[in-house]
Amino acid sequence: MTATLGSEALGAELGERATLVQFSTAFCQPCRATRRTLAEVAAMVPGVGHVEIDAEERLDLVRELGIDRTPTVLVLDRTGAVVRRASGQPRKVDVIAALGRAV
Repeated sequence: MTATLGSEALGAELGERATLVQFSTAFCQPCRATRRTLAEVAAMVPGVGHVEIDAEERLDLVRELGIDRTPTVLVLDRTGAVVRRASGQPRKVDVIAALGRAV
């Protein structure tokens, strides 16, 4: 199943070249570090956006995508198609490598 997420589903604009989508919860400690990592990568790579979604507020989307832990990161290409998915706190180098498949 290859999901495609548009701006309406995300509640935010897609990045021009790719979008990093992070599912988080309020009490998730690794989510804070993940937020910093993804924001840094988005700032480094032109045309890449970063969207953070509160999993508890968007249970519909969580269920639809089968998100079962936080943080979960989806890498979307410019059309919103999910090209990579990972759970847990990512390393910056892995996020950059995953973006290579999207841009």
